[in-house]
Amino acid sequence: MNQIPLVDLKAAHEEVADEVRAGFERILAGTAFIGGDEVRRFERAYADFGGVAHCVGVANGTDAVELALRAWGIGPGDEVVIPANTFIATAGAVARTGARPVLADCRPDTYLLDPQAALEAVGPATRAVVPVHLYGQMADVPALTRQLPDRVKAVEDAAQCQGATRDGRTPGSGGIAATSFYPGKNLGAYGDAGAVLTDDEELAGLVRALANHGGVAKYRHDVPGFNSRLDGLQAVVLRAKLARLADGNAARRAAAARYDTLLADLTAAGRIVLPTTAAGNVHVWHLYVVQVTGADRDDIVGKLNAEGIGAGVHYPAPVHLTPAYRHLGHAPGDFPHAEKAADRILSLPLYPQITPDQQQRVVDTLAHALRG
Repeated sequence: MNQIPLVDLKAAHEEVADEVRAGFERILAGTAFIGGDEVRRFERAYADFGGVAHCVGVANGTDAVELALRAWGIGPGDEVVIPANTFIATAGAVARTGARPVLADCRPDTYLLDPQAALEAVGPATRAVVPVHLYGQMADVPALTRQLPDRVKAVEDAAQCQGATRDGRTPGSGGIAATSFYPGKNLGAYGDAGAVLTDDEELAGLVRALANHGGVAKYRHDVPGFNSRLDGLQAVVLRAKLARLADGNAARRAAAARYDTLLADLTAAGRIVLPTTAAGNVHVWHLYVVQVTGADRDDIVGKLNAEGIGAGVHYPAPVHLTPAYRHLGHAPGDFPHAEKAADRILSLPLYPQITPDQQQRVVDTLAHALRG
């Protein structure tokens, strides 16, 4: 059976294989496994790409969120507002600081954090809000920050939007953002990796210290920290892929537009709802997420997978309905937009190398599955 994966990591590797091999040889010859020139070159290149002054490479995206929160002084006794519709790592990063996650609902059209819901969730103990830039487009950070009290900071979770902009703004510009380079991201490493992005030199320096056992020099420990460093091998991979990221994002946009056209009949028939791009967003389509209506979504996923189509669900349960966060005290119905999305959303295969014929097969198989 001809498989169409949700994301084709093999095709992505083939584009950079020679460059990565040469870079690995440099690392092995110089033994610069932690830090070093390759990490510094990548950090500078990604900061320039992202339109911010500073990029601090760290071990993974979850650490990046935690480090950004800690840089603002978030800790025990504080509350941090996050969307109910997000990957569990957002909540986990908050919990690891000792703060309490406070949930807010998402918008029903884009699934992004609803700014008004987030503002209503702010209480006396709130110290931060984490708008999650989901599926490849950015949440409305300015709508939050211009209404938040001065004591409440925005920490952007930008793990899914490398290269995205909203009204010309990039993640972390004028504030602080965390991103992930998990292999399946638009910019993916060959293992775990992440970064913190900011224009603030002091915040960047504090993040770098926190991620290096609390100091920027060996055996110097200015603050309590831990170990979360980007290694040279991953920096080689990321810099090679970064040179191709803009073209890759353009190919994703073209593929998303093609899906919109191919799915027009199913949309007109009310069988699916197409993804919505919020005004002002330049979407980079980390995921192409439709809503299935009038059918059992999990059944549809099973039928697609049985035919070799790598469909997935991002995410099958909102944070408040996971056992790990039952202690927050919520019940079904508390965040209706997030819960409705969790029951209906379906991610279709999308990556820069996907072909029109592959997309046609995905749509034909989906149409057949929806007919029962």
